[in-house]
Amino acid sequence: MTPPSDSSTDEQRWRDPHPADGSKPGARAGSKVGRGLGATARATGRFGRFTMRQARRAAEAQGAGESGLSRLIQMHFFNTAGDAAVAISLAGTLFFTVPSGEARGQVALFLGLTMLPFAIVAPLIGPFLDRFAHGRRWAIGATMAIRAFLVWVLAGAVVTDSPWLFPAALGVLVASKAYGVTRAAAVPRLLPRDFTLVKANGRVSMSGIVGVAVSAPLAGLASLAGPEWVLRYAFLLFVAATIAAVRLPSRVDSSEGEGDLLLRSHDEGRARQGSVRIPPAVAYALRANCGPRWMSGFLIMFMAFQLRENPIDGWSTEVLTALVVGGAAAGNFLGVIAASMLKRINPSVTVSGVLVADVAVVAFGLVFYGVLALALLGLVAGLGQALAKFSLDATIQRDVPHRVQASAFARSDTTLQLAWVIGGFIGIVMPIDPPRLGLGVATAVLVGWSLFVLVRRPGRASREVRTGN
Repeated sequence: MTPPSDSSTDEQRWRDPHPADGSKPGARAGSKVGRGLGATARATGRFGRFTMRQARRAAEAQGAGESGLSRLIQMHFFNTAGDAAVAISLAGTLFFTVPSGEARGQVALFLGLTMLPFAIVAPLIGPFLDRFAHGRRWAIGATMAIRAFLVWVLAGAVVTDSPWLFPAALGVLVASKAYGVTRAAAVPRLLPRDFTLVKANGRVSMSGIVGVAVSAPLAGLASLAGPEWVLRYAFLLFVAATIAAVRLPSRVDSSEGEGDLLLRSHDEGRARQGSVRIPPAVAYALRANCGPRWMSGFLIMFMAFQLRENPIDGWSTEVLTALVVGGAAAGNFLGVIAASMLKRINPSVTVSGVLVADVAVVAFGLVFYGVLALALLGLVAGLGQALAKFSLDATIQRDVPHRVQASAFARSDTTLQLAWVIGGFIGIVMPIDPPRLGLGVATAVLVGWSLFVLVRRPGRASREVRTGN
């Protein structure tokens, strides 16, 4: 019997297009793709739910859930996620779409105007929040709500070249700094049993790192559709943070038994009962912390314009800026990890070492200006700022009575924000030609400040304190 011809085979296929096994090659491929996508979606959903459960379990561990610290941790997650989205959106609009001279003038003007409110309210924020019921929760929520409103304004300004671009951007910056002050005043009221302030602040800081790590890729994807969509994404994050702030436990508002930390002797006349003069070790740690904060503000503002106008040969402005910012972020992360892993640390030695390291790395950048120097500048700036701040926290916890720790954290954070603003202002007004001039001025400032701080170091050696587990 002869096999069927090709024509009869084609005719059979026309009459019965479906094979006997009921599977068409194209259908089988489509079915496999569909099943693969479905499995991927289910796996992604399961992984997301697992991650959220683990993150919530970590935030609530060791009594943080019962004390309310976990809610503050969740709020800080949304806060830093929103800040990261704003930074990504403005990276290509605030500094790179406006002529350099015009941008420097406007940013310097508005940053200069922000210094006056900080200088006026710096001595008043802590006592003000302590005297009024519901002050802390609503003050924290206000910093979130203000940023939500301003980033919505920015979403329209970045696409229309509105004159509100710079005021709104700097308003977001100021509100972000004010958040740091109000949050610091709230942390002591939410400590679980057997928790140190340093450990609590370390856990809050870690949630911020996670917030940046989660939000940055999402913001990057949103930026493909335009910078305005990143800001609308940030708007949603700040709304969520506002709700989380209002839902903080009511004990955040309590100021029973608290007093003020007095930074100057002539403040004693108007201080309330129970107020305490700042201990010498805390004053030293605070002064030492001003150096790294000043350096951070200076580097951000100065390098934003320096790298734009004078990029290093063979490197784009965006890559160099990302190198500095990425180095600072990596340094901050390493600082948080180091502070949480080191069992014992001498705060006085640490803040002194950070000052010396900052001077050394800026001097290195001045002499060997290049890609390696920029990366080291960012890395050391981030690492030093984190370690110095943890050392200040440890000193406050050790030497300041519990009843005035809220005031101590509010006042110290306000002082550090002022140092950051002053550094940023100097970074803006500094000439960018020749390129090494700014780093030379930064070296001189840090050397002078370090000598001032070290000369006034307390005579007694500071005791070692625990900063981790």
